Amino acid sequence: MIRPIQPQETRSARQTAEKCWHTSGFNWAARCSILLIFLGAGRAPAQITIDTRTGVVTNGSSGKAGTVDRRYQQIDPTHVPLSKSELDAKTRLELIRLLQAEQGFAMRPFPRGHKGLTLAANGKLEPAGEAYLNMATSQGLSAKPGDRVVLTDIRIEHAKILFDLNGGPDKKHRFLRHVQIGVGPDVTNPVIQGNDEEPVGARLTLAFDGHVPELTGAEVKALLAPLISFDVKTPLQAFTDTLPTKLKDAILNHHVMVGMTTDMVLFAKGQPESKSREVEGQMPFEEWIYGKPPKDVEFVRINGNRVIRVELAKMGETPVIFTKDEVAGLMRTDGTPLTTETHPIQEGDAERDPNKQAPAAPPSLRKPGEKLPDDANTGVMKPVQFPKPKPQPGANPDEEPAAQPAPPPAADASQPSPPKPQMAPQPGGDQPD
Repeated sequence: MIRPIQPQETRSARQTAEKCWHTSGFNWAARCSILLIFLGAGRAPAQITIDTRTGVVTNGSSGKAGTVDRRYQQIDPTHVPLSKSELDAKTRLELIRLLQAEQGFAMRPFPRGHKGLTLAANGKLEPAGEAYLNMATSQGLSAKPGDRVVLTDIRIEHAKILFDLNGGPDKKHRFLRHVQIGVGPDVTNPVIQGNDEEPVGARLTLAFDGHVPELTGAEVKALLAPLISFDVKTPLQAFTDTLPTKLKDAILNHHVMVGMTTDMVLFAKGQPESKSREVEGQMPFEEWIYGKPPKDVEFVRINGNRVIRVELAKMGETPVIFTKDEVAGLMRTDGTPLTTETHPIQEGDAERDPNKQAPAAPPSLRKPGEKLPDDANTGVMKPVQFPKPKPQPGANPDEEPAAQPAPPPAADASQPSPPKPQMAPQPGGDQPD
């Protein structure tokens, strides 16, 4: 007996209501109540508009706008001339044989998931903007910009071509995993034994209008160019081609900017010569050190995955510190102007010039400019007050202390001395004669 195991399906409230609507047992009052529930639930309190070209998100109620990373914004459509004739069987086989196992570099993040990204031929990308970012956040990433991807499976359907990247997002034998074979209802064994590892691949769909036209391998690669680059590149070239021009030039010139990720720092400077982990206040950070004296030394402070501080120390010069984020504005789509702030510090144990520099203020717990009420008496020494004697235990604190008795007068030689006390005899001892 073959018994298919149906996957668990969760019906939404709308599907349940539609089923109840067509049930003959429901009266008119029940149908009206369901209709009123959906009318109330469909009323949205606010409207959110997403500009898929620029990635700007506008809230209709508050009017606030935000931006997403440029890697998730809408692409620029390609302009590849397409044939009007439909793809025949011979060209289909040649196309699959040419593109199967082809390697390229990801130009955009590829999220996991069964649906994946959909690219219209010479058109837009779906999803884009905030929806694209939400998909990558919820599903996870299969490939980051600059990573190598492999076309592991190609399927040509009526009006689209499906590409599975790095193994695809689905498990093998998806249908057979829900089938069991056995003799009775309680004695069954699944067809597929064991649990394979979770797939980490992605899916890309190239959609056409009406049908798939006659295509060559070069034309398919040109249509996929906004998402996958099939050119021969080094890993550094593939990674920097996905970045803005200013950030790309900084990495190629081995220059580190505040706001870079650790991948950008490694592409720009390579592995550091030494690392140290410290804590400043409540914030832990990692210090990457490049160079050794007497050569220039660069200290790159990293918190999490971002550079938060860069210090350049040159021999005989004042160290320069950069603390302002310069990369966030480049990765946004609103064109925020960037300015570089430097903070020079005094190096070494420099001696103070008494003729030009004032003496350093003594340490204090006061805030700058704070004055206390008794500042007028500062510096005036008051008379010393000794503590009062404490009363003896058991004495009345309200009474005056009693006078001490006078010492006895000294003994005079003319006066007879007082008799000495005699010791009592010990019992059982010898009596004196």
